[in-house]
Amino acid sequence: MDTNRMARAFAPFETLAADLIPHAADGDDGSHDIAHILRVFRNAMAIQAEEGGNARILAAAVLLHDCVAVEKNSPHRAQASRLAAEKASGILRELGWADEDIAATAHAITTHSFSANLPPETLEAKMLQDADRLDAIGMVGAARCFYIAGRLGSGLYDPFDPLASERPLDDKRFAIDHFETKLFKLADGFQTETGRKLAEARHDRLKTVLAMFIDEI
Repeated sequence: MDTNRMARAFAPFETLAADLIPHAADGDDGSHDIAHILRVFRNAMAIQAEEGGNARILAAAVLLHDCVAVEKNSPHRAQASRLAAEKASGILRELGWADEDIAATAHAITTHSFSANLPPETLEAKMLQDADRLDAIGMVGAARCFYIAGRLGSGLYDPFDPLASERPLDDKRFAIDHFETKLFKLADGFQTETGRKLAEARHDRLKTVLAMFIDEI
């Protein structure tokens, strides 16, 4: 797909998207590719329409929030969002952005990550975090969970104790353990009222996915 066609998908920020898409998705991780960025953008714009805030800063933060790739199983995973914020700052500086807008975008990127465990302090940062976490729950979240498990060489489940009734949860070995260790916890941490409402429906879908999976095995 050409850059201009992709940029149009990010309306009304087509020009910004055209500038930033070449930097947006780093590496070959299909759970953090341009499709993920577009889903997060749509989530973010839906939240911003209700919550307000600076849509341009939010759009730039969405487009660049995964501009540095660090694998989920890397010991440096917690540094990914900080590294992305640093890279994003340089990109926006070259585009002539004002220092305060660069700082606001960088803060949103730095604090969006679950692994970084840093509190978002601005509305734009809260909206980016919510928009990104919406993509980790629901049907897409389940699909991404299984995709990442395959990418990292994990099994789908423990065939003798799938729900970890008599063993410790281990989401590095079994994909469905990740539902309990992380995914089911995300809905409680949303920052905006709009994000929380959207998360409730996706959380229910995630529970349904696991219930159907367990029923079939």
